[in-house]
Amino acid sequence: MEIVKIENKTFLKEKLIDFAENCSWEAGKHLAFILKENNFLEWEAVFAAVEDGEIIGFCTFLETDYYPENRYSPWISSIFVDEKFRGNKISFRLIENTIEYAKMQSFKKVYIPSDMIGFYEKCGFIKIDELVNYGGDTDNIFVKEIL
Repeated sequence: MEIVKIENKTFLKEKLIDFAENCSWEAGKHLAFILKENNFLEWEAVFAAVEDGEIIGFCTFLETDYYPENRYSPWISSIFVDEKFRGNKISFRLIENTIEYAKMQSFKKVYIPSDMIGFYEKCGFIKIDELVNYGGDTDNIFVKEIL
């Protein structure tokens, strides 16, 4: 399994759009939409977990996320792994790969939004806040300093 940064106008980008549109998580459709729009800042990125040429997971690295009040940046979000591949630390590898990319882009901190407690702390993140998202739900906001 490898983590790949998705580049514009590539076969993997088209495969990721298809995977995201058809995955079991509703946020996948949003990822497919933003990939089709291709309206990214120069440093923003989308990463995919690829196994034997097939996409099995993804995450994004973006300036803003699903919040009317975006007082943090950059975000590692939209982290998803196909149910058949869960339990193999793929989410962890996606996050670590994205942190390395953030470091190369000279960021000193990264943020993750989630309604979960426990997982991101195992990845070295600390809960610092809660934000209400556009859907009206409250998410935990986690931060990790990049060393």
